[in-house]
Amino acid sequence: MNRELICQSCGMPLEEEGLFGTNANRSKNEEYCIYCFKNGRYTQDVTMDEMIEHCANYVDDFNRDTGLNLTRDEAVQQMRMYFPKLKRWGGN
Repeated sequence: MNRELICQSCGMPLEEEGLFGTNANRSKNEEYCIYCFKNGRYTQDVTMDEMIEHCANYVDDFNRDTGLNLTRDEAVQQMRMYFPKLKRWGGN
């Protein structure tokens, strides 16, 4: 994959096609991950703050994958700055 794709709902890197969500016609959707978007619909009806709290549960996985060592609070603060830039939450 040449370009860096990230889920426009949770910010997860979409590093392989198997992580792509699906459209209503079951085609791959390169804007959202399988955890956030399935069959043309969001999998969870949540606010941005609720999504941030959900994603904060995975800070240990994030740290392991990136080599960072963020606390939960640091991760939440970063997501609060980053998520508004994602398409689902008002970004482009």
